[in-house]
Formats: sequence, C-alpha cells, structure tokens
Amino acid sequence: MNQITDTNNGQGLFITFEGVEGAGKTTNIEYIAEKIIASGHEILLTREPGGTELGEAIRELLISKEFPEMHHNTELLLMFAARAEHLQRKIIPALEQGKWVLCDRFTDATYAYQGAGRDIDQDNIQILENLVQGTLRPDYTFLFDIDADIGLARARSRGETDRFEQQHIDFFNRVRSAYLKMADENQKRYRIVNAQYDLQTVQTQIDKLLSQIL
Repeated sequence: MNQITDTNNGQGLFITFEGVEGAGKTTNIEYIAEKIIASGHEILLTREPGGTELGEAIRELLISKEFPEMHHNTELLLMFAARAEHLQRKIIPALEQGKWVLCDRFTDATYAYQGAGRDIDQDNIQILENLVQGTLRPDYTFLFDIDADIGLARARSRGETDRFEQQHIDFFNRVRSAYLKMADENQKRYRIVNAQYDLQTVQTQIDKLLSQIL
C-alpha cells in the first residue's frame, strides 16, 4: 500500500474524509465545516468524484446504473480524470489562497475502492496519483469507520442505490480493510472516528480530534 506522508506546499490546509457507504461522512463534514469557519478559517467544501462541472458529469457516469458494467481500468481512469480537473480548477487554487479544503473522498478512496475493491494493481494507482497530484497529499484524513454490513444497511435504507452501493458485502469488507490498513500505515495523518454510534457520540469524538488540528 502506498504510504502518503507529504503535505501540501500551499498556505491552506487540505483535509479529506473517507469511509464506506453509510458511515455518516456527509452529515459530519458539514458539522466540521461549521467548526472550522467558527475558528476563523475560510474553507472550500467539495467532493470526489466531482467538485467541478466536468467532474460532476464524470461522477454521473461512474455511479449510473443505466450503462453496462464498465471495465475496472475505465473506472480508475475516470476517477483520476475527474481528480485532475478538480485539483487544477478548485483544490490547488483554494490552498494557494490560504483556504482550508475539506474534501469528501480523495485518492485514498481510489486505493480502497478500485485497488482493494476491484483488485487493481496498487502500483498502477500510484503512477496515476503521482502524475495527477505531483507531491500534493492531504494534511489530515478523517476515517469514519463502521462495519461494512451496518454502513451498507444504512445506505440502502435511504432509498434507491447507485452503482457502487449495489456491490456485494465482500467488496465493502475489502474496502474497509484497505482503509484501516492505510490508517495504520499513516498514523500521523489519519484520525479515526468510530461511526457506529449515535450522532452525538460521533460528534463528541470529532470535537476531540478537531481540537488537535485547530
């Protein structure tokens, strides 16, 4: 597994959020954003795949169930195509302006979903990572960790599922294991939140972890 230890060279701070479906990332990213704004920092709140007009169009291709199942390498290349646009149009300019960038998923998701989930060679992902990102890596990553079966049940209870949410539980178990492995290998960058609890308990954990950064 690729170890990511470099931080960005801009003035801002780059924070990413990871986890399997149903871990509560979206709700808690908004909570964290409010805390950071209250502390006096300007932020960019964004997501992957997506974040730009082109990126959002690619996202629709990736999650749509209207097309036949795409080849795994096609999925991987589309992820990095969206990421390249995202970085150049949104993330890097925001960091250079001194903003804190909060991104719902980033390249760790590619290692987890396309690498572990789809069994794509990690070295191939690393080649694309270096090509698209150069030396830019997140400063901090919040991993919302939850048993894959619990998270998937939560996600599916929300209604219609997308192409990823329809994957077999074994897929998500591999994804979760990959995330935990990356967290173990990058303990300085990762902050693990136990996401199986109620919202108040989860946000109490977040407050403690966020205070270390703020």
